[in-house]
Amino acid sequence: AARLEVRCFSCLGFFVCFWLEEDSYGCLSTSTKDPKFYFIVSLCPAVKMTRYAVEPENATKSCKARGSNLRVHFKNTREAAQAIKNMHVRKATRFLKDVIERKQIVPFRRYAGGVGRKAQTKAFKTSQGRWPKKSAEFLLQLLKNAESNAELKGIDVDSLAVEHIQVNRAPHMRRRTYRAHGRIGPYLSSPCHIEMILTEREQVVPRAEEEVSAKKKVSKKKLARQKMKQQD
Repeated sequence: AARLEVRCFSCLGFFVCFWLEEDSYGCLSTSTKDPKFYFIVSLCPAVKMTRYAVEPENATKSCKARGSNLRVHFKNTREAAQAIKNMHVRKATRFLKDVIERKQIVPFRRYAGGVGRKAQTKAFKTSQGRWPKKSAEFLLQLLKNAESNAELKGIDVDSLAVEHIQVNRAPHMRRRTYRAHGRIGPYLSSPCHIEMILTEREQVVPRAEEEVSAKKKVSKKKLARQKMKQQD
């Protein structure tokens, strides 16, 4: 007798399948007759559901995108993400492309230590800013990913806006740098996690102009002055 046994190692994040066969003593043991099948199944990743910081009010009109442990600076990415928050998708895409070409700037408000003052930041009523090229490229890729998810769900891409975007710190990646007198110092990178939710916004229809405009009220003093001018 033989049977297939599946064991889940949740701490490691994968499933392992064992093909058990009965030996001459009547005990079940793992079979090594088909190592290829055993090897492929053991590397099948377990399905994990990702959690977002917030959930959209209407999931049918929203789409999500996220990236984990992205090799891009956390502080620069956080400031760039705040700049495109609540923007229309097309406007956000155009803004990030302009940042790469240095036509527009990302204002730095929280992580502004040592950040130089730039003239372009006058549009944001602040003085400090930068052009984080790599952060803008990563955010552009995430926006493109979210748009593809929206098309798959049948959402109108032209009416999407960045409702939620959040950047979190990821664990530091360690390297080493060599110092004087034979010492070794840490050389850490600051990666980040990015998540965003795009929501379809209702198009506001402008109110039709009234054919007969309401007459403005004129005070008695003003009427008297107009009469005096006419008499003169």
